[in-house]
Amino acid sequence: MTQPSSDVTCIVVHGRGQTPADMQRMIVSHLDLPGVRIVLPKSQGAGWYAARAIDPLTEVTRTELAAGLDVLAELVAQARGPVLLAGFSQGACLCAEYLLRHGPVAGACLFTGCRVGTAEDDLPRVPLRGMPIYASCGDADPWIPATAFHRLLADLATAGARVRSDLFPGRPHAVTRTELKALARMADRLLLGSAVFKGDADVFA
Repeated sequence: MTQPSSDVTCIVVHGRGQTPADMQRMIVSHLDLPGVRIVLPKSQGAGWYAARAIDPLTEVTRTELAAGLDVLAELVAQARGPVLLAGFSQGACLCAEYLLRHGPVAGACLFTGCRVGTAEDDLPRVPLRGMPIYASCGDADPWIPATAFHRLLADLATAGARVRSDLFPGRPHAVTRTELKALARMADRLLLGSAVFKGDADVFA
């Protein structure tokens, strides 16, 4: 029998031009998870890196990306129990890079994200060993093209993650109720100590 966890940490990472207060308003305020410790990191500048995620990597972007990943690594190391990573837009991209460079956590929700860099950049991809991940995007998002989103899904699957995904037709650059429900369901199951994805028929919508 699984036992409830009293130390689930959810790290919610903001996007470009956003702040932790935006994540509180857009995401955290819609959740009812009294047993979850919410952590809202802040980038040093207006974003975690200046370039677009789909641009080829430069030395400047590599340096900025590394600094952002160091912030996540420190927060994950400080957590006492299961860690659930969540991010929106550039925050989702940063979370994806953390997972594919540092390895799995208990679960992740990647809202409107992709890899940082191009296929020609030979991006790293470490084993994720069945880690549960929910990933979502809009089909015509102005920041994250559907092609880049699908490349992320392919990398996550190749790394061995267990991925559930949504591609929303006509969705604006925002977080929807479906995405919030996925995050809440994953956090709730981690609190209960149960499997995040329980079976093939188990969906969030």
